[in-house]
Amino acid sequence: MEGLHAPKSEALRALYWRDEILQLMFWIKGEGFGDQVDPVLLERFLGVEAAIGVRYLERLVDEGLLARDNDDLYELTEEGHRHGARVFADEFAGLTKPGHGECGPDCWCHASPEEAEACLEERFGHDRQTTEGEDRR
Repeated sequence: MEGLHAPKSEALRALYWRDEILQLMFWIKGEGFGDQVDPVLLERFLGVEAAIGVRYLERLVDEGLLARDNDDLYELTEEGHRHGARVFADEFAGLTKPGHGECGPDCWCHASPEEAEACLEERFGHDRQTTEGEDRR
């Protein structure tokens, strides 16, 4: 939140921490680091004190986005997983879109390596032929 002010109301703080926690838990699970977190892990990754983090975790349990086991470890529910995935995708959308000159995910070139090579040739072949034949002195 560098350059931004912390949310002023409790309702906004709860929304902010809901998204941050679910996004983190989705990422941790996706990276294979485990399915469960505790307040200490939140403190380490998000910088929220464990004593405060547990309040937000419990709120997410009440909302049906997390489940808590007998060891006070928290895990995404199916709904929490969907929400975390959506927040994660929104947060990183700018980094996961094709770059300038790249094909989109639905391009025909994804069918096979040969199609990918043909697509590259079609998009860049003319420029390559022009620059390869130029004298670069």
